Amino acid sequence: MRTGVIVAAHPGVENLAVRAEELGLHSFWVYDTPMVHGDPFVALSLCAKATRRIRLGIGVTSPALRSAPAAASGLASLNALAPGRIICGVGTGNTARRTLGMRPATAARLENFTTALQDLCAGRSTEYREGDRVRDIRFLHTGAHVNTADPIEFVVAALLGPKAAAVAGRRGTGLISFGLLDPTAWHALHDARRHAAQDTPHAPESHADSRADSYVITSLHLLEEDEDPHGDPARDATGHLVMSLLAFAADTPAFAEQLGPEEGEAVRRLLDRRGTTSTAPDRHTKLYPDYLGRIAPQDRDLILPSLMNTLALVGTRDDLLTRTTALEQAGVDELLIQPVIDPPTEMAQLAKLLT
Repeated sequence: MRTGVIVAAHPGVENLAVRAEELGLHSFWVYDTPMVHGDPFVALSLCAKATRRIRLGIGVTSPALRSAPAAASGLASLNALAPGRIICGVGTGNTARRTLGMRPATAARLENFTTALQDLCAGRSTEYREGDRVRDIRFLHTGAHVNTADPIEFVVAALLGPKAAAVAGRRGTGLISFGLLDPTAWHALHDARRHAAQDTPHAPESHADSRADSYVITSLHLLEEDEDPHGDPARDATGHLVMSLLAFAADTPAFAEQLGPEEGEAVRRLLDRRGTTSTAPDRHTKLYPDYLGRIAPQDRDLILPSLMNTLALVGTRDDLLTRTTALEQAGVDELLIQPVIDPPTEMAQLAKLLT
């Protein structure tokens, strides 16, 4: 299985990209969450100039964040800096929208956005709509400005389950998911993607060498001999993923109701600690600061073993190889980890584990 890294965009992120390339990792990604992270296009521009081989990804942008012309211009500009090395994840903007106190985009809007990006980034015209006005648009400048000749890889975020997988199938893209380590769930996503592709009478125009790979974002903690798999080091290394799920549950009562008693109690404790409720209009300002950052020591009790085991990879080398092999057999092509404690060391650990 291939390996890569995803981090928050921040000053100096290009140094991590250089190190990832030196370690032989396949890709380096940054999030697109404007109110809690830096700008991904700025970050990847720095990474593009500092690296030569590693693929560079945005995980993920959304029609609820950026217009298709603006996003396409950013992507094609990155493609001019790093020809053929750009990956664009597209999604409904689940967390990025929630940090604004807003709802994510619909699957239909996601599909229209993906179509427009694919067309524009391949140098084709596309339909662009604002209200009742519809126009055909295309890049009016190429050459040194943007690169529409080299392929850009697109992947759809599978947070909507079969709906998102169907979008990927109809648009001929790959998939990316966050914390989805269940091989059975990946088999279902790939089935939905394949069926949608088969039901699409005309495949979308694309580059002949376009890809349709699957990526999973998680965190990894390799246990030392006799180390407690749920001790403080493991909780610190994986806690950001668990806290992201608890924040989502605290923000989404319907999802919280589906959790077990222990997980539901953790959600209630989180709301109490943040001084908000699941219906407060300003809850996004209390739940999402430092999103996907290193957790505070006082929140370690919220990092439940059940959620660690579901969302993250914690175990001995043999344990981790068993789980990643099962994911690979389910069609996952690349494992992306988000390091938070000591990124260079964690990246080296990943490279050593799976190479």
